[in-house]
Amino acid sequence: MVSEHSAGGDTSALALKILVAGGFGVGKTTLVGAVSEIRPLRTEELLSEAGQLVDDTDGVDQKATTTVAMDFGRITIRSGLSLYLFGTPGQDRFWFLWDELAQGALGAVVLADTRRLEDCFPAVDYFEHRRIPFVVAVNCFAGARAYGARDVCRALDLDHGTPVVLCDARDRASGKEVLIRLVEYAGRMHTARLLDSVG
Repeated sequence: MVSEHSAGGDTSALALKILVAGGFGVGKTTLVGAVSEIRPLRTEELLSEAGQLVDDTDGVDQKATTTVAMDFGRITIRSGLSLYLFGTPGQDRFWFLWDELAQGALGAVVLADTRRLEDCFPAVDYFEHRRIPFVVAVNCFAGARAYGARDVCRALDLDHGTPVVLCDARDRASGKEVLIRLVEYAGRMHTARLLDSVG
């Protein structure tokens, strides 16, 4: 969490850090780019022949680039509340960056693709074990079989109450709705933990 102060110094704004995580090719860079009100920072590189040996591109064979460090964007949810978005790299070999990126995060969006649902298991496990609130956002790809939020929740064996929402990572309004759901959920989780600690 970061506080920002206006040039006048009399009003302050709240900036919250949010991670966007998930498997390889699920749409993390697309989501950050779609919702960001600033030109997003991207650290994408072309997929190489060497990477083909370790990156499973089955189902995302049209993908030509991959994030190697992070994506970054910013969105204002309402007056006085901005979200700083950090898109994580999807491949296992870049996971050493996750602990740094997760420092100070309010919560996370785990993007899921029902054609490759198992690819988001590591992200779900990561946030569950670190008690970082997250929502699962199912990126509804054209041509993919449609599943309801309840089906995805069961398939991922999510903790009770973890939100699952359907979205289109390319659509700004859809992405913003996912982020609002996350902020609301993370707020409830942090409040409940605070009350538990003093009760």
